[in-house]
Amino acid sequence: MLNITTKTFQELTTQELYDILQLRSKVFVVEQNCVYQDIDGKDQEALHVLGFIGKKLVAYTRIFKPGDYFEKASIGRVVVEAHERKFKHGYKIMQYSIQAIKEHYNEIDIKISAQCYLNKFYNNLGFKAIGEEYLEDGIPHITMVYKA
Repeated sequence: MLNITTKTFQELTTQELYDILQLRSKVFVVEQNCVYQDIDGKDQEALHVLGFIGKKLVAYTRIFKPGDYFEKASIGRVVVEAHERKFKHGYKIMQYSIQAIKEHYNEIDIKISAQCYLNKFYNNLGFKAIGEEYLEDGIPHITMVYKA
């Protein structure tokens, strides 16, 4: 069972921060073969949504209040360990993240920058694509919005 918690940057333990950065690097840099600057100076402003199986971090997002990343509240760095994806942990952590935005920021409008190949995944969560595709770090992305 996926156990999900939300923490500020200051509440993260050193081990949790290490595990977050390791998981993000494993998926976004190695698996997706994309060289980019993951450590972007925004983690300190985010709320971190961590999904654990036992003590192992297997799913993660970071969420922002309006104005910290986009003009709307946002979710980013959505990542699930490859061997855990078949268990739908991506849906679970995203649903939790949407709810966390409602609870922590009293917001229902959310904007994300989604990798295009995940369009259906985000559609199933209630996000709708807007605008044209664009390249971000060499990967096709699309802006998507969620309105409850």
